[in-house]
Amino acid sequence: MAAADRSSSIVEYFGGEAGYRCGYCKNVTGNLSHGMWAHSMTVQDYQDLIDRGWRRSGKYVYKPIMNQTCCPQYTIRCRPLHFQPSKSHKKVLKKMLKFLAKGDSSKVAGDVTEEPMDSHREDAVACSFVLKNDSDISQSELKPLSVEETERVETEDNNEEEEMKKGVTMKKVESEPPQTCVDKDSTGSGERSDSAKLVHTTPKPGKGADLSKPPCRKAKDIRKERKLHKLLQNQPHTLEGSPSQVEPQILLSQNSKSKANQPKSIEDFIFASLPDDATHQLEAENPPSGPDCGYGSFHQQYWLEGKIIAVGVIDVLPYCVSSVYLYYDPDYTFLSLGVYSALREIAFTRQLHEKASELCYYYMGFYIHSCPKMRYKGQYRPSDLLCPETYVWVPIEQCLPTLEHSKYCRFNQDLKAVDEGCIKELGRVRVLHKRTVMPYSMYKKRRKGPSDEASVQQYASLVGQTCSERMLLFRS
Repeated sequence: MAAADRSSSIVEYFGGEAGYRCGYCKNVTGNLSHGMWAHSMTVQDYQDLIDRGWRRSGKYVYKPIMNQTCCPQYTIRCRPLHFQPSKSHKKVLKKMLKFLAKGDSSKVAGDVTEEPMDSHREDAVACSFVLKNDSDISQSELKPLSVEETERVETEDNNEEEEMKKGVTMKKVESEPPQTCVDKDSTGSGERSDSAKLVHTTPKPGKGADLSKPPCRKAKDIRKERKLHKLLQNQPHTLEGSPSQVEPQILLSQNSKSKANQPKSIEDFIFASLPDDATHQLEAENPPSGPDCGYGSFHQQYWLEGKIIAVGVIDVLPYCVSSVYLYYDPDYTFLSLGVYSALREIAFTRQLHEKASELCYYYMGFYIHSCPKMRYKGQYRPSDLLCPETYVWVPIEQCLPTLEHSKYCRFNQDLKAVDEGCIKELGRVRVLHKRTVMPYSMYKKRRKGPSDEASVQQYASLVGQTCSERMLLFRS
């Protein structure tokens, strides 16, 4: 027997709770889960727990009862070392660059506002998203635009057309002889002077484009290149967002180098460092072989010109970076900060991998296939889902067909496979009783009153043999 060690995880198990309201399907009593309170938790224990389907909310750690809950929640992880951003991911990055270049939210308000789940609709993985039915649209949403609103929309459209025409005109002026120009008088009538008439010539038949000249480019591409060049010279706005006490994040395009005299890719402008400020919620650890920031829980803040526009929490664990939550200023919903922060965290995981080779996964919490709004997590490829029975990782592409037929599925196709980490010796479960650490076999002999073996057996089967022998189960 020994006194409790501060470095040990101390948990209090509550068992399976009665059903409560589900936040996904709104079932009043359909959400069922096991839970325990972590008085203290080491990063290694939590890493092993999430690999068995657990997840934390503050100090409360819970595991859905997968075969009973209304919306089964499968642990999902991404492999950042092989990650490739999808088309919708690149759209989010372009939108962020557009905002940083212009520095005015009203100028990009015309973009379609996308929540994290909406921005991935076009990249859906073998599933359909629920769109708003006609019957759900209120009459207030169908009222016609006022005269002022109509004029404003038309003005914006005309401005956009003029901007595009200017870009095309500039391209033509650069490629045409200097004498073919148009002069405007002081009244702005746009009439050509007699000294510089524009001569129209009919192209000779049989002759196409001049291959000696570079091909024409779209006005949109020209404007984009100008913005990138201007941003390179003097960036008026910077968006920062990396975990505190951590070096700047690497880029998603770290393996692709920009060609000489060519504008950098969108991703080159995304990642920057944050001021130092950290709050640990897990027991912080800093082993010699780990990343420079150490292991533990970190607040991740996103600053824009001295203002925090989003705050998230990530757990840096021995094998992964686990995303806990994110909340952001509603004024910046149009930037799709949920998707943007996930891309940053994936890039950050790749950076940590350089210092800690075993840290190579990005955990995104739970994937809920029965809730269409939560399927967007499956777009971060390649990704794996955790089998709820054998606790092995299976590529999500193999899991989706079975999930289309049943909400609860065993992903491991080997019917003979079992949980390798299942409890084998209940007597070796470590217990903390009256400030003394002892195996459950000894505690069982000393216990007075009704037996609690069923509860301890359930706890041990859920956390596994390894964690049950390392963590301390609090017993009053």
